[in-house]
Amino acid sequence: MVRLLDEAASLTRWGLGHAVPRVGIQAGARRGDLQAQLILATASGSGDRADGSLPLDLFEEVRSRGPIHRSAFAYVTASHPVVKEVLGSPDVRVGIDVGAGGFLGPVRRWADRSTPIGPLTPPSLLAVEPPEHTRYRKLVTRVFSVKAVKGLRERTQEIADRLLDDLEASRGASVDLVERYCALLPVTVIAEILGVPQGERDRVLQFGEGAAPSLDMGLPLGRFRAVERSLRSFEDWLEDHMEAVRRSPGDDLLSQLVLARDDDGAGLTDLDLKATAGLVLAAGFETTVNLLGNGIALLQRHPDQLRTLLDDPDLWPRAVDEVLRYDPPVLLTGRTVVRDTELGGRAVPRGAVVTTLLAAANRDPEVFPDPQRFDVTRAEADQHVSFSSGRHYCLGAALARMEGEVGLRTLHERFPDLVLEAGARRRETRILRGYATLPARLHG
Repeated sequence: MVRLLDEAASLTRWGLGHAVPRVGIQAGARRGDLQAQLILATASGSGDRADGSLPLDLFEEVRSRGPIHRSAFAYVTASHPVVKEVLGSPDVRVGIDVGAGGFLGPVRRWADRSTPIGPLTPPSLLAVEPPEHTRYRKLVTRVFSVKAVKGLRERTQEIADRLLDDLEASRGASVDLVERYCALLPVTVIAEILGVPQGERDRVLQFGEGAAPSLDMGLPLGRFRAVERSLRSFEDWLEDHMEAVRRSPGDDLLSQLVLARDDDGAGLTDLDLKATAGLVLAAGFETTVNLLGNGIALLQRHPDQLRTLLDDPDLWPRAVDEVLRYDPPVLLTGRTVVRDTELGGRAVPRGAVVTTLLAAANRDPEVFPDPQRFDVTRAEADQHVSFSSGRHYCLGAALARMEGEVGLRTLHERFPDLVLEAGARRRETRILRGYATLPARLHG
């Protein structure tokens, strides 16, 4: 009976969160709704964008409709200042609740009771607001401070050098840079931060890859079930890892979280720990994998920019921000309005959903002159919103920037003549944007 109820709950979650929205999106796109067209256009391998290119034409169409556009499904904005306004507003909260209201509300709440812990389920930092968000973030922030990241730079450089030493044996042969470098660098760093044993890191990579589509809407049933299986396996693994940390705590972040107490002397519950550690572990490498892969591909398409960087290595930090601006690892994010308010000069009612197009805001000509040009010397590159904004600004931003700088600089200094080969493939995710494979031939 329990198994049947769990299966019914899972099907309900899929129906309300994916099947019903997908039907509405497809119908809306046929009617010319911009939001629906954007959702379909940003799916990997869709329609005339099988190459994974950004739907820049739709971004500009949204922009032409004003600071904030009302579609059939949500308000949507491509404006840089409005994106920052939405993300910083106290009148909105994180997330989009499909089927949470009306007569379907009780059904959705029943189904959600058995939802596996994921990046968008409370008490994840991505799914809660103050005061819970403030408490969790305070416990984690010190490990990702600028000072702490500076202390990790030397170790990150050692890891990058070792990975490239391993690639030396493949000089002249074809290698997949995502598999052999872009994924291994950040997962090794974040695994060390969380005290994950060396032999467990391949499993962490598999969990991350399996859970990445959980951010997307409109998943087919098979993929939805695979995502939930991956999340449950990750949760089981995390429980075992947490128990090992309790028996023998070290200097890593998870040990600190297990022992941490707030001002009232209260610690994190097991659920808090799993949600926080799981998010840090997944977010700590998933987006950086994309940053490294996107950066390599961009520099291959713009060899003049790579030459500029090799001639002036001091530009690498700015180049990382330009990669983040031009081809961000996260395409968009959604918010729900909690009280009648005004956004972008327009009245927006309580309960409305607002989609902030991060990738489009990064091409806003009011902020970025000649925004379609990739320029590693761009002075305002760090004004991008690829790390979000406001109270949910990415706490790992400094770490990601450092890993991007070390990873891209070290690879191209070691192999300045590397050449990408045919067969590069984008990940089959809509919100997380990066490469699944990036075949290359290394030359000295």
